[in-house]
Amino acid sequence: MGVSVGVLDHFNIRTRKLDDTVRFYEDVLGLEKGPRPNFAFPGAWMYSEGKPVVHLVDISSTDEPQKPDSGVVHHVAFISRGFAGMKQRLQAGGFKYDSRQVPGGDLWQIFVNDPNGVMIELNYEAAKESGDTAPAERADDMRAI
Repeated sequence: MGVSVGVLDHFNIRTRKLDDTVRFYEDVLGLEKGPRPNFAFPGAWMYSEGKPVVHLVDISSTDEPQKPDSGVVHHVAFISRGFAGMKQRLQAGGFKYDSRQVPGGDLWQIFVNDPNGVMIELNYEAAKESGDTAPAERADDMRAI
């Protein structure tokens, strides 16, 4: 019998900034706060296309220190749609981000940090982004993270 770990199910963020983090994932990335099991600790589950992909745990009532970033995990990536719209949303919200084109031109990317310093990578298939123009690699007008 073959073995497979399958696809990524979710990632978990332990935060002292639960409200800010929920707002970021809702208002900036467009995820939806949804049902969550009745755990003995506070938190939230953020859904994308009906799946709880981001699990948030509120550590503000504990002695656990808030980590300033995602530790040894460099970033978390989402397959995304609406490249130009996301850039406009980030600019309007005053978020620092980096936009680039993967060599070969088939994939466009946006990198932005959430309120906890977790780097989020948004990947866009160029062919599916009709009417959008390719990002300049690390263009001068892009605000680098």
